[in-house]
Amino acid sequence: MTEPLHTRLIQQSIAGLVHRVRETDAPGPRRTVVMVHGRSGDENVMWVFARALPAPWLMVAPRAITPDPDGGYAWHPRKPNEWPAIGMFDNAVESIAQFIRALPALYHADLNHIYLMGFSQGAAASYATALKYPGLAQGIAGLVGFAPLGVDTGMHPLAGLPIFMAVGRSDPTIPLEIAQRCAQTLRAAGAALDERIYDTGHKLNAEGMRDLKQWWTERDIT
Repeated sequence: MTEPLHTRLIQQSIAGLVHRVRETDAPGPRRTVVMVHGRSGDENVMWVFARALPAPWLMVAPRAITPDPDGGYAWHPRKPNEWPAIGMFDNAVESIAQFIRALPALYHADLNHIYLMGFSQGAAASYATALKYPGLAQGIAGLVGFAPLGVDTGMHPLAGLPIFMAVGRSDPTIPLEIAQRCAQTLRAAGAALDERIYDTGHKLNAEGMRDLKQWWTERDIT
């Protein structure tokens, strides 16, 4: 696989996860996007979305915590014919939270401006992290992903959190009815949800990329 341009592969260090980073010349503390890949991915696959992000921001992409039977890595053990409950993401959540907290020391990241962008299972891991640690992230872009089952929405743990949720109308992996139930869960948890449904499958199309870029532009001026 060709390495993303202008990035470096970093072994675990104090961050606890192997990751790829694109640093910036912007003075710190730096606004930061943590790009969380989906099942069978790795630290290289999320960089296709980097062009939608504000250029001066720090970008980091961690590798998930366990090898996946189908290749690459995953954030939770996959069980056939089972929709994952939020508890299945506990180990992933702790790893992502530790990773985020190490970023100021490693790259002069601004803990007041940490954002998550997750694809598929990576979106679920991002939602689970924000649910367990309210305030750790200031926004989430969830791309053709889902919210885990069993979320306790009673205390509105995502109160006011901006979330961009991209859904594929013909997605065979995350069916539309599942995605819409997940959207209801995120709203019930208090998120400021921007749900967009696209005529595509388990991917983001050109229209989705334009909307994603606009959403990130709005984050850059807040």
